[in-house]
Amino acid sequence: MNTKYIDLINQSFYFPQEEFKLRNKTLEFHDIDLMKLVEEYGAPLKFTYLPQISNNIARAKGWFAKAIEKNDYKGKYNYCYCTKSSHFKHVLNEALKNDIHIETSSAFDIDIVENLKKEGKITDDTFVISNGFKRAQYVTNIARLINNGHKNAIPIIDNYEEIDLLSQEIKGKFNVGIRIASEEEPKFEFYTSRLGIGYKNIVPFYNRQIKDNPKVELKMLHFFINTGIRDNAYYWNELVKCLKVYTALKKICPTLDSLNIGGGFPIKNSLGFDFDYEYMVDEILNQIKGVCEEEEVEVPNIFTEFGSFTVGESGGAIYEVLYQKQQNDREKWNMINSSFITTLPDTWAINKRFIMLPINRWHESYERVLLGGLTCDSDDYYNSEQHMNAIYLPKYNKDKPLYIGFFNTGAYQETIGGFGGLQHCLIPSPKHILINRDEDGNLVKEVFSEQQKSEDLLKILGYNEQ
Repeated sequence: MNTKYIDLINQSFYFPQEEFKLRNKTLEFHDIDLMKLVEEYGAPLKFTYLPQISNNIARAKGWFAKAIEKNDYKGKYNYCYCTKSSHFKHVLNEALKNDIHIETSSAFDIDIVENLKKEGKITDDTFVISNGFKRAQYVTNIARLINNGHKNAIPIIDNYEEIDLLSQEIKGKFNVGIRIASEEEPKFEFYTSRLGIGYKNIVPFYNRQIKDNPKVELKMLHFFINTGIRDNAYYWNELVKCLKVYTALKKICPTLDSLNIGGGFPIKNSLGFDFDYEYMVDEILNQIKGVCEEEEVEVPNIFTEFGSFTVGESGGAIYEVLYQKQQNDREKWNMINSSFITTLPDTWAINKRFIMLPINRWHESYERVLLGGLTCDSDDYYNSEQHMNAIYLPKYNKDKPLYIGFFNTGAYQETIGGFGGLQHCLIPSPKHILINRDEDGNLVKEVFSEQQKSEDLLKILGYNEQ
């Protein structure tokens, strides 16, 4: 009988896959021996595999280049990275190796941009697209960036007051974009996004505040869908509505030349993940070109803002199963040596799915389990709601340690979890390792942060002020 965990995987999915394979009966991720990583650094453990950031940027650029050629599309393509997905310097340094641009969302983002400029990572030719509701400090920082010569900074107008606020602090002429307040999916409890300006109000807003304003030039229309780029009726319907606004605006605003289709690509969240990226890019450009030809306007330059897609698939977390609790006849709880709420907060907050696989013991029999975290909070768990279906793992054996990995966790988890700060129930943040490759392709590993110690947390709490 096929009763081993490896048999279950082979029956359920195509395996091995591009990033996952077994060697010496243990799991490898992008040819990284994960069991060796555990033996070297212990668990719980977080890691970032930096080359995957460049890999995903190259993939997306390739899809757009192919679609531009196929559709004889006359506009240019610009890849922007959403810094909010992960602000860490090692992430930005890797991403910026690939001739990309930056999307910001708050005042301190501009400080990061200026730091990167000082180090030569970006130049005045790098587009800095500034989204979000702009409070005073954000306006001041954007103005400082533009006043210091960064002419490719484009603040995206989110509300009717921002033109005046920016004009007061920016010396001379500056470019702007306008964000469309898209309508949300029917499952939302609200109908229209709180961000941006409504479809029907954009042309009147342009006529009222921008058209005859000698300081302001409209360059970009920004279209963002909260659920990201998906092949469903909702996405295509919103895109068509956006294109109607773009073409109407282009006819009265010759300077408008760019369309930002923000709202990123999905990332792989199970071994059964299937998304035809190439088809989506081709169809998006085909639709944009078709509407523009019908309305007899030039096609726009295309900007995308990919955050999770850029950095998500570079990250992983490894835990040890400490103990198994049999809570009733059917429920077996495998307790990990960390917390889902603190280290993978999206599993708790939005039931987000990540790929979860054991690191070792693939050739042993398996059982159905629930996964529990260490905090005393009843919501600190990972089960079939977050996972694609029921969770199966090699059978618990107190004499044979079991390690499990969560993969493609590189976006948002550190910032939402409060990296370096207090954690729920004072569960410490795990050690974090950066993994790169040298010129010969050999792995290079570096400890980015050690596991938090009690004195770190006590100092934050005011118990140890020295």
